[in-house]
Amino acid sequence: MKLKEIIEKLNLIVIVEANSDREISDAYASDLLSDVMGNAREGQIWITMQTHKNLGAIASLKDLPAIIIIGNNIPSSDLIDYAKENSIAILSTNSTCYQTCGRLWNLLKNNDIQS
Repeated sequence: MKLKEIIEKLNLIVIVEANSDREISDAYASDLLSDVMGNAREGQIWITMQTHKNLGAIASLKDLPAIIIIGNNIPSSDLIDYAKENSIAILSTNSTCYQTCGRLWNLLKNNDIQS
């Protein structure tokens, strides 16, 4: 599924736009940067509550096209600048990690969304 479809169907707020035509088939949820470095796979969307610039470096390293920041957390200006320079989409939601993961899993696995 294309990133732009996920953004639309999950009602995500776009903070930084990037390649919205990129195909997404999986996601990784973690707030521990070393966990993401060790376990996330290229092309996944990263779901986290973190908001600092280091997220951008990890996303670049692992070729993660987008980061969803949960719980209405606001990304730092450093992260926004880094994401713009490195074509990483920064997205936001007021949903919890549990809600976001569940809805995204359902969307990607069933190509449908449950409210």
